[in-house]
Amino acid sequence: MPWSNQGGGGPLGSGGPWGPRQGGTGPTQPNLEDLLGKGQDFVRRLLPGGASGGRGLLLVIVGGLALWLGTGFYRVDAGEQGVELLFGKWTGKIDGPGLHYWFPSPIGAIATPNVEQVRRLDIGFRDIDDDPRRTTQRSAIPQEGLMLTADQNIADLKFSVFWKIRNAGEFLFNIRAPEQTVRIAAESAMREVVGRTQFEPLLTAERQQVEQLTLSLLQSILDEYEAGLTIQNIQLLAVEPPPPVIDAFNEVQRARQDKERLENQAEAYRNRIVPTARGEASRIVEDANAYRERVTKEAEGEAQRFTEVYEGYLTAPLVTRRRMYLETMTEVLNSTVKVIVDPNAQGAGVVPYLPLNELRRPAVGAGEARP
Repeated sequence: MPWSNQGGGGPLGSGGPWGPRQGGTGPTQPNLEDLLGKGQDFVRRLLPGGASGGRGLLLVIVGGLALWLGTGFYRVDAGEQGVELLFGKWTGKIDGPGLHYWFPSPIGAIATPNVEQVRRLDIGFRDIDDDPRRTTQRSAIPQEGLMLTADQNIADLKFSVFWKIRNAGEFLFNIRAPEQTVRIAAESAMREVVGRTQFEPLLTAERQQVEQLTLSLLQSILDEYEAGLTIQNIQLLAVEPPPPVIDAFNEVQRARQDKERLENQAEAYRNRIVPTARGEASRIVEDANAYRERVTKEAEGEAQRFTEVYEGYLTAPLVTRRRMYLETMTEVLNSTVKVIVDPNAQGAGVVPYLPLNELRRPAVGAGEARP
């Protein structure tokens, strides 16, 4: 809109926004030469020694370039690896801890992931509460944990995979979703190992072997992918039958425990009875051997005595017959009751016989009755 020609008109005074009007013939245009001159004066005041315009502009450009190049210095902390990118592409170089230099942004870029941190991946379950002050609750994931064993049984596994970065460049650029890749590869490796294992050994004796085989297989899979990862450990937390049959399985386990208990009791009884029986048998055998030796020796002695008697009889028949008679009578009379009767005994109070057996008995004490 036109400015008023009268003095003092308009909100900015008589001159309007471009200063005072000249000749009273409408608004005047800004002086470009004055503006350039003021800009050059401002730059000269900033530059040392009041350098000329071209030289000053060059110094400004050089200074800005130096500042930009200075942003290319970067530091890699302990436990990290520096991955250098050129226009977003990995150059294949990895730097260790320390101070390094690379092209500044936007030409170059640096990624420094932590390669010492051990990461944990749970398969077959998820932790509901991560608060260490409370007991962690687990939520089962059946589509991950149910696996088929070699004997056509189904096992519900819950295990954890511990891994860390070995090569940061391969980790960042060779696999798109590292955690998902590890999860799928670990589940596949575990299914393959469990598929070659019987159900009962999987529950007890071969758990550690299954862990080691799965770790080796999983590491080989990730190495084929060139994922730049190292599997530290695989830990089997639980191996159970599926929930619908767990009651029946527990009943079978209790029956098996009762069977083992009875077998142990029978084994203990056998260990107690068998040595006793063997000792008794050995004693009987020893007694029999001793009896055999005794009877044999007695028979040999009788035969030897008969031979001696026969030889004596051939030498002196009369004497031998007399001696044999006396020995026989002695043996016979020793086991009989003997009473000597004297038919010539006379007189009052004379007993006509003598009981020799009564004489050989010990004397009866006073007050004792004779049998």
